[in-house]
Amino acid sequence: MINSKIVKIFKQGSTTYFYSSLFFPSKVREDVFKLYAFVRMADNFVDAIPQDDKGFYAFKAKYHEALNQGPIGDVVIDSFLDVMQRRNFEPEWVDAFLNSMELDLSKAKYDTLKDTVDYMYGSAEVIGLFMSAIMDLPKESYIYARHLGRAMQYINFIRDIAEDLRFGRRYLPLDIMKQYELTDLDNHTTSHHREGYIQFMRNEIERYCGWQRYAESGYHYIPKRYLIPIKTAGEMYYWTARKIYNDPYIVYERKVKPKPRRVVGTTLLNMIDTSTPKYRPIGACLSTPHPEQI
Repeated sequence: MINSKIVKIFKQGSTTYFYSSLFFPSKVREDVFKLYAFVRMADNFVDAIPQDDKGFYAFKAKYHEALNQGPIGDVVIDSFLDVMQRRNFEPEWVDAFLNSMELDLSKAKYDTLKDTVDYMYGSAEVIGLFMSAIMDLPKESYIYARHLGRAMQYINFIRDIAEDLRFGRRYLPLDIMKQYELTDLDNHTTSHHREGYIQFMRNEIERYCGWQRYAESGYHYIPKRYLIPIKTAGEMYYWTARKIYNDPYIVYERKVKPKPRRVVGTTLLNMIDTSTPKYRPIGACLSTPHPEQI
């Protein structure tokens, strides 16, 4: 039985991941819940308004205390450490994750794609590594898991433009924006550079698609009983990307997220048919890129 606090944190943090993860076999599902409760807890501190830097640093200190001394009576941290030890997580993965979360307390804007990708290693790619370890996948699969995490994080950056503006954040690279005469992503600015903004958004969705398609080329490493929820999560990100690709200004109107019934329905369909994803954006994700292209 998974602790109710862990379930609540995970459920409140992500519709797609929570409902798709329900379809993992029980032992894997329990460890996935414990992983996501830990990462969502850290993320909640830095995404609070105002940011809870004291809470984050206390959380980080308690993690290191538990790592060095054993259980400390915090169900989220203790449960994560249990998974970490049983599934052989590399401590460097956790450090990278916490470092990226800490960056959100001090760094608000990213000027180059390299800077954004470096941030995504800790914020998202290591989540793919954690998941690979939980599913006991071979290390040859890790590069694909990293790209899956990167792809999903990038579409979140695109989806969350308006929300990040309220935080004073911008994860999408300025050097790429400038190619479309965009100096920022404020709705006033993008309205005055409409064609450039639309092309920028669609090209960045194409970039997401390249990473996503490369990740999918490693799906053969994942046993079918684990692939169904992962494939469902990927399709929900395709669905989100398609919505934004068709109407790039929708990000200023609402947060584009699939409803639980869509996630569950897609999972059930994937249990019958695990063929080509159904929600690929128009004009995007039509081929798998070579690694040098991504």
